[in-house]
This record gives sequence, C-alpha cells and structure tokens, in this order.
Amino acid sequence: MTQIRSLFATRLYHAKLSELGTVDTDELDASCYSIAEDDEAGQDWCEEQGYPGYTSYASLTDLPWRFPVFAELVKVLDKHVAAFAKDLEFDLGDKALVLEDIWINILPEGGTHSSHIHPHSVISGTTYVAMPEGASALKLEDPRLAMMMAAPTRRKDCHEELRPFVYIAPEVGDVLLWESWLRHEVPMNMAEENRISVSFNYKWE
Repeated sequence: MTQIRSLFATRLYHAKLSELGTVDTDELDASCYSIAEDDEAGQDWCEEQGYPGYTSYASLTDLPWRFPVFAELVKVLDKHVAAFAKDLEFDLGDKALVLEDIWINILPEGGTHSSHIHPHSVISGTTYVAMPEGASALKLEDPRLAMMMAAPTRRKDCHEELRPFVYIAPEVGDVLLWESWLRHEVPMNMAEENRISVSFNYKWE
C-alpha cells in the first residue's frame, strides 16, 4: 500500500502571552520608547550599522533588571518556552532552557530586518507590543530551501508544510517561538506607525 508521511517537522509555537501570565502591555510599550530614547549607545550602533529604527540588541543586556515590566515578561516567557520544549520532546537532562538575551525592536515605516538565524541558542522568539495596520508579518524560510537546487516551484495553493516561505501575521500580545536554526526575517514595514516587538533567545545550561 502506498504511504506518504511528513518527516523532520519544523515546529512553530504561536500563543497569546496572557495564556500563561500577565504583563502590562501598555507599560511594556511605554518602556520600549523610554529605553530607546535614553540608550545613546544603541542609537549610535543603529546609525553605524544602517539599522532602521532602534534595537537594543547590541547595547543593553540587562532589561529585566532595569525595568520591572521586563522581569514580569521573562517570567511569562519562561512558561511558554517550557511548554514549547515539552512539545519538541527535548531531553534536557539535569539542565534547563534559560534566557540568554532579550532586546527591543522598533521598526519604522520602510524598515526591514534581513534574513538571519540565531546559531548559539536553542529557542528564539518574539512577542509583539505594537502591530499597526499594514505592519509586516514574520517571514519563515524552509530550512531545506538551499538544497532544492533542481526542484520546480510549488503551486501557490500547496499545503502550508510544503511552502518555501510562510508568513505569520501576529497580533499585539502574541508570542511566537521557534528553534533558533530556523531562518527568518521581517519584510518592509508598510505601516505609517512603528512596529514594536521584543525578541529573545533561550540557551541550554
């Protein structure tokens, strides 16, 4: 009997942050702007690198210590990451997945974040603070794509699991998690207002 199975699954976790805890999203939004305004090192880095908008990725490593709302956020993220790790059936042994870094992204109209991975982490993710109408989705790339050298393109109506790229349009308060080797990007923000998110990595130790 003919049998066709899907192998080597790529998992994506998508949930409301509030399902596993409470975070004041208004305070989180205000804190992102306050930090961006005061972070001169981050502003300088963004200007030097030609990064549109603002990110604290290269300048601040202690957001949960500086702002209580980020400490609250991490407590909730810990629970979501634990749930995802359980779904992935990781054998963590006597170690745990712990926060490695967390940073702010403020992407203005016309801003993009090019395709990349997070090679030194296990789980990466983002929670969304402001997603105005027209804000760009998260674009995820099939990790096998580079090896499909002679393959024809897929039909436009093919199953989601067979698409070379999948676009996820999150809402404010959503959290997305994926394994850190999954290549992803943020296409151009077409909204007139800022797209604000908080991204993070978890490591195994």
